[in-house]
Amino acid sequence: MTEVVDRTRPGTRETAKAPEGTGPAMPGVDVAELGELLLGKWAHIRRAARDVAGRPEVHKIEGLTHTEHRKRVSGQLKYLVDNKAVHRAFPASLGGSDDHGGNIAGFEELVTADPSLQIKAGVQWGLFGSAVMHLGNEEHHNKWLPGIMNLDIPGCFAMTETGHGSDVASIATTASYDEATQEFVINTPFRAAWKDYIGNAATDGLAAVVFAQLVTRNVNHGVHAFYVELRNPDTKEFLPGIGGEDDGVKGGLNGIDNGRLHFSNVRVPRTNLLNRYGNVSPEGEYSSPIASPGRRFFTMLGTLVQGRVSLDGAAVAASKVALTTAIRYATERRQFNASSPTDEEVLLDYQRHQRRLFSRLATTFAASFAHEQLLEKFDDVFSGRHDTDADRQDLETLAAALKPLSTWHALDTLQECREACGGAGFLIENRFASLRADLDVYATFEGDNTVLLQLVAKRLLADYAKEFRNVDFGILARFVVAQAADVAINRTGLRQVAQFVADTGSVQKAALALRDEAGQRTLLTDRVQSMVAEVGSALKGANKLPQHQAAALFNQHQDDLIDAAQAHAELLQWEAFTEALRKVSDPGTLQVLTWLRDLFGLSLIEKHLSWYLMNGRLSMQRGRTVGAYINRLLIKIRPHALDLVESFGYGPEHLRAAIASGAEKERQDEARGYFQAQRASGKAPIAEKAALAHKGRKSS
Repeated sequence: MTEVVDRTRPGTRETAKAPEGTGPAMPGVDVAELGELLLGKWAHIRRAARDVAGRPEVHKIEGLTHTEHRKRVSGQLKYLVDNKAVHRAFPASLGGSDDHGGNIAGFEELVTADPSLQIKAGVQWGLFGSAVMHLGNEEHHNKWLPGIMNLDIPGCFAMTETGHGSDVASIATTASYDEATQEFVINTPFRAAWKDYIGNAATDGLAAVVFAQLVTRNVNHGVHAFYVELRNPDTKEFLPGIGGEDDGVKGGLNGIDNGRLHFSNVRVPRTNLLNRYGNVSPEGEYSSPIASPGRRFFTMLGTLVQGRVSLDGAAVAASKVALTTAIRYATERRQFNASSPTDEEVLLDYQRHQRRLFSRLATTFAASFAHEQLLEKFDDVFSGRHDTDADRQDLETLAAALKPLSTWHALDTLQECREACGGAGFLIENRFASLRADLDVYATFEGDNTVLLQLVAKRLLADYAKEFRNVDFGILARFVVAQAADVAINRTGLRQVAQFVADTGSVQKAALALRDEAGQRTLLTDRVQSMVAEVGSALKGANKLPQHQAAALFNQHQDDLIDAAQAHAELLQWEAFTEALRKVSDPGTLQVLTWLRDLFGLSLIEKHLSWYLMNGRLSMQRGRTVGAYINRLLIKIRPHALDLVESFGYGPEHLRAAIASGAEKERQDEARGYFQAQRASGKAPIAEKAALAHKGRKSS
């Protein structure tokens, strides 16, 4: 049994050692090395961003009305400009630094200050400004980007409509070209075509990038983006033909002035078309460097993928903050005399408490390492180092796979951490409820999570179909190598490794197979492979059916498709965690991180245990060992819990939670001291049960 010495205050090092004469000390975590690994490629930018995010000037003040909160966040945007916190992605010629990955790395740290500030900054520079930069030409850049960068032009990203959210291709706003005046005429022809949920639209936006169906010479060339002035900069009144409404109070993010916009015969110059991927001549002739309308549409939308990338990172950051607070509190808060007649137990020593927090801690590490890979892929594409069509498709698929998992995980983690802290967790001062409310919408904006996973599933099926028409084991193996794990396995080999020991009665061997890296990889990979192959087989030939029959067949398997995509995303996270282990030099840190990776992998297997049992990948006996081995991992991880959350690198200025300040330990120490002194004085009241027992002995 190892001895765990609790920290005396947040920020001190927890030690874990074996009792004298029982062997060498347990492995420890090198917090500095692990912290550097988590900070990733853009560590210096993350540190600078955390410095800004830790300042009171940008912190959320709870209890403000939504109008007060909006006003505060609008002022904070200027603070970000003044502190050079928002320009990294913009061209160096205009005062930026052409650092796309670093820009996202810094931006996502703002979630610790106030999610409203992060998202409003994202609207201004990550959506509005990026649309001008990535969809416009050099003339557009020179004309509008300086004002966007310095906040002279607060703007909107007007894509979503009341009637169409994720289905962008079907939006109903039109931009019809008038050859006589060389202008586009923008209209929202009916109520459902109004632009809705648009950040900066209710009060602050002076201009917008408006997405509309481009029509010229009576031909609809699909969705394109237009720069449209919305308000008089002096009076803030809407310009002629433009109207709008305030979306009002929301479930969270009330520092952002979301609103609706509508257009009635609003004319903009032909040159206001952001024409990198599609242009209209003065005479009304349409041209594009991309001939295929479908490919052109997805290329335009692909330039805006950074929103999903940044939400993935921000969700991971929020999970880290929540777990740091909850685990610190759980090492101090005591409840119930489980193993001592006098001292109560620390919450984190209870197995169930470890289960609820450590499993989510392991997932957060996996999501963090996966996000770093996504960020590096994003930077490779947007820097131009690796910017082929295939690279962009891979980036879009990776972002669509990871963003749903991390945002759902953040909401789950915030809720579980809130409950794990009892009534204290429900107090706004400890931030769980506030962060949970603000992050709620992360699951449905920048792409609804379920729709994004369907996009991933379609990509998996498309790649599956490219590889083969008639399924055979060898081709399936190549598919797995390309899409999931960088290992060469054939179908028969997968079955053999997955079963490893078939009903031998050896629990020890079963546990070894499950905790082995190759065994976990095989089980997780085989699940993805089998699910995709099964759906692919069911949908084979659907493209030859009439449209309504094909749609019905697809709908019958939609749930299976989304499950397969989620399994694929989980495997990507496990692989990212495993690859991160290769970068750890300290033996103790490597051992603890390996336990944490195993906890993540086995938690996934336990989560999907019914699938493994029903499909014969695990025997019933093997399946019973999963939970037991997880419980053994919890015991191993427990002494290192505080070091693991300390490696996240968030200080009290980021946590801003009273229960993570050490105050709980002071209360507990005061209580223990009081009762110890009372017992030592001999004046402590006798418990009724003890009194009755004493009376019984006397009477006998």
